[in-house]
Amino acid sequence: MLGWAVTFLVIAIIAGVLGFGGIAGTSAGIAQILFFIFLVLFVISLFRGALRR
Repeated sequence: MLGWAVTFLVIAIIAGVLGFGGIAGTSAGIAQILFFIFLVLFVISLFRGALRR
């Protein structure tokens, strides 16, 4: 999931440089949402791993 967030971030940067503001904004928003989902799932997995031990 983190890979997808980085991919959308790169798309947003390239689109922003080329002047496609709408695509850049949408891609940046998707990348941000995916990154926060990744963080939540990462924290949940850390807690689950700590509880198993």
